[in-house]
Amino acid sequence: MRALVTGGAGFVGGVVVQALLDRGDEVTVIDNLRSTSADDVPKGAELHELSVGDEEGIAAVLRSARYDACFHLAGRIESGISMEQPEEFFATNVAETLCLLRALVAAGVERFVFSSSAAVYGDPDYTPIDEGHPTRAVSPYGETKLLVERSLAWLASLGKLHYASLRYFNAAGAVPGRAERHRPETHLIPIALAVAAGERDALDLYGDDYPTPDGTCVRDYVHVADLASAHLLAVEAIGARAELVCNLGTGTGSSNAEVITAVREVTGRAITVRHAPRRPGDAAILVAANDLARAELGWAPVRSALQEVVGDAWAAMTASALG
Repeated sequence: MRALVTGGAGFVGGVVVQALLDRGDEVTVIDNLRSTSADDVPKGAELHELSVGDEEGIAAVLRSARYDACFHLAGRIESGISMEQPEEFFATNVAETLCLLRALVAAGVERFVFSSSAAVYGDPDYTPIDEGHPTRAVSPYGETKLLVERSLAWLASLGKLHYASLRYFNAAGAVPGRAERHRPETHLIPIALAVAAGERDALDLYGDDYPTPDGTCVRDYVHVADLASAHLLAVEAIGARAELVCNLGTGTGSSNAEVITAVREVTGRAITVRHAPRRPGDAAILVAANDLARAELGWAPVRSALQEVVGDAWAAMTASALG
């Protein structure tokens, strides 16, 4: 297969690119490199430094070869920041994605795998959350994912493409040579590990008064390698069907306090915690029901136990620090 991967220099995108390369696919990466570098793209992939919204540039890439599928992992992911800069998130995550989709449809690329998010559900009525749960995002970030999903549903219904929308819960962990790093960093596990490594003075714990057993938010952490395997299964599944929307999570939640404890245990180091008010847009509990992914993709998380997630992330971070 010849695949186009947007955001292929990013954390999840890079692991997906490597998984495609490992199975023998030809991979072209589109990435603007604003928060990454060319060195983050796995060797063996062709890189074009472009914005997803550069429709003419994308069209030129698509004219160079016949592509079978596009994996769209580019975009802004910081839910909290989206509450401060909603216009930037709608411009990047929605408007630029529509430019990409227009170029793909014009080029006849039939399969599209979209990196969506559990943020489309908002504050859940029940957990674990299945795909039938109402979608009512409580942050601009979540709304951007939902708007793209709605656009994809229309395109599929009109015969323009086949798509899979994969609603990630909390991507975490690491694979060798690819530590989880974002600029800016807003994810709990890499921040806690940075404190353990002495790169940060303390971790800000946002909210300890949620209606959860220990008062801190509960999230479903899924290993990045498990996410990558789901993308490969999804692109095959949509060869014969117009659309697929499914959750990617473990079905088990870990609270922020439990994550901090796991980091202390894995690293053997102290983690200084500063208590801070809740962040707007943060739901109390987000845990996936993954029955649909198991049934439709034959997918199951195999590396997503919290200790393994944290252990792999710590191993990749320390290896990166050693050069």
